[in-house]
Amino acid sequence: MATKIRLQRHGKKKSAFYHIVAADSRAKRDGRFIEKIGTYNPNTNPATIDLEFDRALYWVQVGAVPTDTVKALLSYKGVLLKNHLDKGVEKGALTEAAAEKKFQAWVSEKESKITGKADSATQAIADAKAASLEAEKAVNEARAAEIAAKNAPEVVEEVVEEAAEAVAEEAAEVVAEEAVEEVVEAVAEETPEVVEEATEEAPAEEAKKEEE
Repeated sequence: MATKIRLQRHGKKKSAFYHIVAADSRAKRDGRFIEKIGTYNPNTNPATIDLEFDRALYWVQVGAVPTDTVKALLSYKGVLLKNHLDKGVEKGALTEAAAEKKFQAWVSEKESKITGKADSATQAIADAKAASLEAEKAVNEARAAEIAAKNAPEVVEEVVEEAAEAVAEEAAEVVAEEAVEEVVEAVAEETPEVVEEATEEAPAEEAKKEEE
């Protein structure tokens, strides 16, 4: 029976993730499988690969053929390198200790690269968020300035109207005061004449009474 190591699709339409399975090459892509050996989620950054390393290595060593995508995943996790080193040990090209040392050095370097990529991705997200906040702040300030500019003529007009009303009230008060002063002056000027006329008329009235 020919065996393949391939992806089995799961998840939603635009958010798919995959099971990594060993299956009969004649089975449907998402049909029956022999063994599930891991999962692959391309929706994260970096992509998440959970792999049962020993079982994946076993299927590679017994001749299971990975698809192109799975081959890249196995290479990324070091399964293919481990298989190559074990074959070297079997052929006597290197000792088991030397092979293990090479493999551990590769794993350390790989983990360092993965950590660096994850840190870069986190920093990129933080920078993007900060830039978004700054852009939003700039938009809000521009909008506030625009609203203030639209409202400015109305405010100036209201101030002018209030000032004009105040000036008009003061002017009315001044005119009223001047009018009162003029009346008072006029009355004061006419008062002596009225008194004098009254004084002149009083004796005449008394003489008329005496004649009667």
